[in-house]
Amino acid sequence: MATSSKSTPRETLNKRRAVVPAKAGTHVLKKRKNGPPPSRGRLHQTSTMDLSAEGDINLSPRRSAWQAKLGKEVTSLLDQDARYFLRQSLSTPCLDALKGASGVWLETVDGRRIMDFHGNSVHQLGHGHPRVVAAMKRALDSLPFSPRRYTNEYAVRLAERLARLSHLDKVLFAPGGAEAIGMALKLARLATGRHKTVSMWDSFHGASLDAISIGGEALFRSGIGPLLPGAEHVQPCDPRHCHFGCGGTCDARCADYVEYVLAKEKDVAAVIVETVRSTDVQVPPPAYYRRLRAACDRHGALLILDEIPVCLGRTGTMFAFEPYGIVPDMVVLGKGLGGGVFPMAALIARKGLDIAAERALGHYTHEKSPVGCAAALAALDVIESEGLLLRSRTLGGRALARLRKIKSSAIVEVRGIGLLLAIELNSTDLAEEALYRCLSSGLSFKVGQGNVLVLAPPLTITEAELDQALDIVEKCLS
Repeated sequence: MATSSKSTPRETLNKRRAVVPAKAGTHVLKKRKNGPPPSRGRLHQTSTMDLSAEGDINLSPRRSAWQAKLGKEVTSLLDQDARYFLRQSLSTPCLDALKGASGVWLETVDGRRIMDFHGNSVHQLGHGHPRVVAAMKRALDSLPFSPRRYTNEYAVRLAERLARLSHLDKVLFAPGGAEAIGMALKLARLATGRHKTVSMWDSFHGASLDAISIGGEALFRSGIGPLLPGAEHVQPCDPRHCHFGCGGTCDARCADYVEYVLAKEKDVAAVIVETVRSTDVQVPPPAYYRRLRAACDRHGALLILDEIPVCLGRTGTMFAFEPYGIVPDMVVLGKGLGGGVFPMAALIARKGLDIAAERALGHYTHEKSPVGCAAALAALDVIESEGLLLRSRTLGGRALARLRKIKSSAIVEVRGIGLLLAIELNSTDLAEEALYRCLSSGLSFKVGQGNVLVLAPPLTITEAELDQALDIVEKCLS
């Protein structure tokens, strides 16, 4: 295949990701040469560091400059956090310290208010939705815990509801998305008698050893040692950086290549895909999933969709796979399933996969948590009664149209689905500068794939709040 001699920002970033840090838990930074600090008047590109992490790294000069302006009370708590927590990228050392969260707003220890367009993808309903909190309190008062071997009404009602909404049949609960992914992998092995998987580079399915084996990010995989055997990777649907020559508009050749791999391997258990990749908001065309579904059927592989961060209305439908007209063999949910309050995840599978009665697929201590299931039931009630699916589509379309009108030489592309929006910039350095400029104006979001600003507000956000946030973004980028 002919390739250009000039690397794109994404290709350059991918090369950087291949470099393993010299010491575990640290990042190799390129120090800025002596001279004045970068101007704050406009966005500009510098070469201060290698932004090789997925997300904003916590050991950069801009992070240090940000924290230098924090008050003594915040600084003291951050120092204690660093003292007692193991340090790791994207976590400790932390950005700031919080004392409150409500709706779209975070409140820092020193009283600053920040709009949360990140939320670790749990806050479809915003922070602390009163109906979710009330449902959890009722469960705590009557049945705070359900020991293994016992069921309870909360768990059964939630399982029935998820099965009905997904058009699948059987459910298992887990305390987190990575654990639910692990259950799906085990079930795929048992159901097919095979162990190989096909998943995507740049994907994220969790941070456990099995999840990073099928994940595709160097930040989690590099330097760890042997991962799960048989975990094959292919290019994801990413039209702007496609190696199959689609020219920026996906023609699903990458899906055809998945079938090529399935045909060559002959014994793949499952294809695992993020229905919509949330780290940089890649939305495949309908043909992509039609071809994947058909390829899996032809070659005896299961299709597992990971919707941990995008389920329950984030993309404008209850499940992100609905608009594609296909039904997976399994779908994995998490994050927002607990209403933004309780850690809750689920594996939902078709009835024919109920074949492991003599095995323990999950067996988690809080598997059928009455409190967690109560939170999830309340979350589903809120989504339906407050019309959040339509709201996600309506506000998301409005926001996407406005973002596309921003005039900035830094912007490469704006894309989105529902209230999951992305602004791809032409450098990682510009993305980090934009993040801290927006934070200084009261808006928090995730930086994905090094150079993509990912905006994911609560579905409950008001129009005025959304406009306020978009004003900040436009000011920081224009």
